[in-house]
Amino acid sequence: MTAKQNNKTLFISDLHIESANGIILKSLLQLLEQQAIGADAIYIMGDLFEAWVGDDDINEAGDKVAGALYALSQNGTRVFLMHGNRDFLLGPDFASRCGGQLLPEPVVIDCYGQKVVLLHGDSLCTRDTAYISYRNQVRDPAWQQAFLARPLLERHMVAQQIRQQSKDANSHKASDIMDVTHQEVLDLIEKLQVNLMIHGHTHRPGIHTIRLHEPINGKHEAVRIVLGSWDQKAWVLEFTPEGYDLKHFSHPTD
Repeated sequence: MTAKQNNKTLFISDLHIESANGIILKSLLQLLEQQAIGADAIYIMGDLFEAWVGDDDINEAGDKVAGALYALSQNGTRVFLMHGNRDFLLGPDFASRCGGQLLPEPVVIDCYGQKVVLLHGDSLCTRDTAYISYRNQVRDPAWQQAFLARPLLERHMVAQQIRQQSKDANSHKASDIMDVTHQEVLDLIEKLQVNLMIHGHTHRPGIHTIRLHEPINGKHEAVRIVLGSWDQKAWVLEFTPEGYDLKHFSHPTD
């Protein structure tokens, strides 16, 4: 039986799930079983997993996530997934197991009458030129095809190396370089003619007002909502016809 919809849509990002028994996965399952039941849709906007080396890597954490999302989808909540900088190899097979759909980025959706642009957010960090170069490489279809052709064990080893190199590199970068570039945000908003942007990636949750050079849809301002990472607490953006609320809740203690 399909659950009654209650006119809300949820947005989450940057869970970085690593363990099938970890606290973050428990928080996600709690969210799906309690807050998401009856929602119109849930958007998972990248970095659901800390690493993903291919849909053929069947593991317990992926099974639990897929099972919970599939159950939610069968109750009438639409499930959407987007690639992050950690799980850019999530594919249609996993999305199907979740009863969901993979989205391109950026993508413009209609959310209760508002045009909203969604993206993970890493493409906005253009001052980090080393990362953008890496991103262009790993998002290239030819690179992905060659990587996915490698043995599973080798893919895991490469992923571990990439993660360590990323941690080492980020430790030497100025904090502001790893944040979004304001002009990049403004250019995308103006190009797509939207007044609302939602993204994750930067781990800097907040709601920012942007002054526009020219009005869009009769408005002189746009809003950029940044979703939070789940390392210390769980973050969710709840969007309703009346407005939106970026909130957090503590991870379960048991």
